[in-house]
Amino acid sequence: MSGTTTAAAALRRRAAGAGANRWVVLVVLCVSLLLVAVDATVLHVAVPAVTEDLRPGAIELLWIVDVYPLVCASLLILFGTLGDKVGRRRVLLLGYALFGVASGVAALADNAQVLILARALLGVGGAMIMPATLSILRQVFPDRRERALAIGIWSAVAAVGAAVGPLLGGFLLEHFWWGSVFLVNIPLMLVSLPVGRLLLPESKGSGQGPWDVVGALMAAAGLFGVVLGVKRLGGGEIDEITAVPLVVGAVLLVLFVRRQRRRTHPLVDLRMFARPAFSTSVCCIVLAMLALVGLELIAAQYLQLVLGLSPLETGLRLLPLTVAAMASGLAGARMLRRFGPRRMVCFGFCLTAVAVLTLLGMGGEDNAPLLLFGFVLLGFGLETTLFGAYESMLSEAPPEQAGGAAAIGETSYQLGAGIGIALLGSVMNAAYTPGLSSVQGVPASASAAAGHSLGEAYEVAGRLGGSAGEALRRTARDCFVHGLHVTLLVSAGLLLLGAVMALRLPRVMQCEAVQVEVPAPRDVMESRVSA
Repeated sequence: MSGTTTAAAALRRRAAGAGANRWVVLVVLCVSLLLVAVDATVLHVAVPAVTEDLRPGAIELLWIVDVYPLVCASLLILFGTLGDKVGRRRVLLLGYALFGVASGVAALADNAQVLILARALLGVGGAMIMPATLSILRQVFPDRRERALAIGIWSAVAAVGAAVGPLLGGFLLEHFWWGSVFLVNIPLMLVSLPVGRLLLPESKGSGQGPWDVVGALMAAAGLFGVVLGVKRLGGGEIDEITAVPLVVGAVLLVLFVRRQRRRTHPLVDLRMFARPAFSTSVCCIVLAMLALVGLELIAAQYLQLVLGLSPLETGLRLLPLTVAAMASGLAGARMLRRFGPRRMVCFGFCLTAVAVLTLLGMGGEDNAPLLLFGFVLLGFGLETTLFGAYESMLSEAPPEQAGGAAAIGETSYQLGAGIGIALLGSVMNAAYTPGLSSVQGVPASASAAAGHSLGEAYEVAGRLGGSAGEALRRTARDCFVHGLHVTLLVSAGLLLLGAVMALRLPRVMQCEAVQVEVPAPRDVMESRVSA
């Protein structure tokens, strides 16, 4: 009798999302997300040390930095849907193991090729971990009110990871060699593996039909080509190496969509996009990331090149943005219950647009109070938008499609970031370059070189010296500030477009009572006998 009661209780806890342990599960999932988020940015500060030690070529250095997010973004749908099929916890634990092994290989790499391979494997591990965390979260928090709070904590941890990466990397580089930025992952993964195996519940989708291997590979290859092309566009590269992956990737994604529509049991149920709340949430995630990443990149250049701040001072100036994002994530559940998805996401977009317009006050001189106010509004507004969009998207998806829905959300996040760098970078260059075409006393070749970027303009000005060099330096700085203002205006327009789009979201947060059916003792005993 006691064995039957224990089995029934175990089934009840598993059905209800691990019962009282669900918050412990959230902690494990947040640690997973923190590692992936930190690893996406921790290498940026180590690039000079890696360059000095391994002596990579220009192309190799580019791949060292970019291969992790590129591979990760490409494989999100593949592993998200695989988790729905074979078990989300299983995929997550395999991701832990691969992430730990790849971190060790990266830390001990003695040449650029090994480091590129290790970073690619880290991308594979990250793609296994990221959608699994959200889909398991969807399962262990069946009640939407609690799930909203969990997603708020989850998103706050993501914001922390993005900020901690460069700071942690800088600290480790001051005391150890560059490989230490990878070694820090290993002890955390050694703890996460047994803890995850013990505490995380297993879950799958409906299990109907075979897993579409061909479709999964088509999605991975298509996303790889599109993300690669977008990244090269963001770097100003417009050639056949950019166009071919972009076109091939787009064609593969179109064929993938057609294939999914024809299949009885598709890899990704595209009917989810027919739901206004789901499709609108995905579009809002893309628009929010489009504005965030492009603005962060340009703001970092402004702080360092125009105001002359050090990398550490730049990170500290941007820290209020992260703190505000954390606060918004933690307060998001209460805001969502009170205002509903429509007003919350619309408010987030509008507040972010106000922050962007406030930053139009940035000029050639430092204005710390203005930057502090603008960055706080920016962080709070963007996180409010992302929280509302993610929660609506995940709640709108059927539980059996949780892995695929989470993968779509994360892919939208990555694509928005890549498109943002490409689009806002192009706007910035278009506004910056023309003003340097005719600087008095500066040769045309020097002006053309200075038009590539503000950093290159400073290098050219230093070589010229004298009054011509000073004139070029001053003009380049003024043109950069002008380009920044134009970029901010474009960003504000896109954010207001997002606010209009958010009007398609539900007005209220619909919370249904969670009903858990507990098998009778006889049913439990029969299932144990049959097993």
